Amino acid sequence: MKILVTGASGFIGFHLVKSLLDSGYIVVGLDNINDYYDVHLKYARMAELGVDQSKAEPWGVISQSSTFSNFSFIRMSLENRIELPKLFKKEKFDVVCNLAAQAGVRYSLENPEAYMDSNMVGFLNILECCRHYAIKHLIYASSSSVYGLNKKVPFETDDRVDYPISLYAATKKSNELFAYTYSHLFAIPTTGLRFFTVYGPWGRPDMAYYTFTKSILEGRPIPIFNNGDLSRDFTYIDDIVRGLNLIVQEGFKPSKELKTNAAIYNIGRGKPVNLMDFVNTIGQHLNKKARINMLPMQDGDVYTTWANTEALQKNYGYTPKIDLNIGVKKFIDWYTAYH
Repeated sequence: MKILVTGASGFIGFHLVKSLLDSGYIVVGLDNINDYYDVHLKYARMAELGVDQSKAEPWGVISQSSTFSNFSFIRMSLENRIELPKLFKKEKFDVVCNLAAQAGVRYSLENPEAYMDSNMVGFLNILECCRHYAIKHLIYASSSSVYGLNKKVPFETDDRVDYPISLYAATKKSNELFAYTYSHLFAIPTTGLRFFTVYGPWGRPDMAYYTFTKSILEGRPIPIFNNGDLSRDFTYIDDIVRGLNLIVQEGFKPSKELKTNAAIYNIGRGKPVNLMDFVNTIGQHLNKKARINMLPMQDGDVYTTWANTEALQKNYGYTPKIDLNIGVKKFIDWYTAYH
């Protein structure tokens, strides 16, 4: 089976590629390697996959991994309506895992155009390629942010998600609508995954746990919003990619008792953690006490996230295994070694 993974130099994409390669699949990675955060980290991830910067940097060139015979990489933007279909036609993919997107909630308040280009236009282009090149299954990243300020917990995929509080969340909800429409019109099996606060080694520097670690080590105060009264369903990266790999392996399965080719699942730990408990766990593993600067709630943020993952457990056997203490330790071990 040949699989396209978009966002391959990103946090989740990088780990997914490694998992799929270990499972014996043929994988083509795609990424535009933008500068939303440090590109050196993105190139370092690619180097771990056997594609050094000199081979990953040129646009539109498929480069073979020097480490994995079943992996190659191409630098390309999903917005490219000319070259993307050519890639699909040439490579004849069976499955597409679309993880490429402009990430970040607060960044969307300042740079809305980037989200429209990548998350809307780019996703539409992926759907069009899936339509015209007989893709058997499209798996794509949605987000827990679509739940907005929903107060009922845990979050279930049947909950109403009509009130996004950030442009990022709105684009992810739009992706789900686009996917449903293409599934209905063109019989393309699509599976959307609402990710819940993924963390771990090789993570994104803009994520809170990364900046918390950096601040604690440097002795700088950590801004904690809503005076610490926040909780997140922190999910370790290995659990996420294990779930993705199961979906690739098992194929499309409806998430509801409906005759439709479109599925939506939550994928998370299913155990929310108070933000201050998370900060304190990081401090314990660094052997340093965090300095805290309590602040009011910020725009675009939510009070809690909590995933109901019963459907994913039932249909794919998804069971998160890494608890918070172990997961944080694994991240800290990587962070101190990398930096």
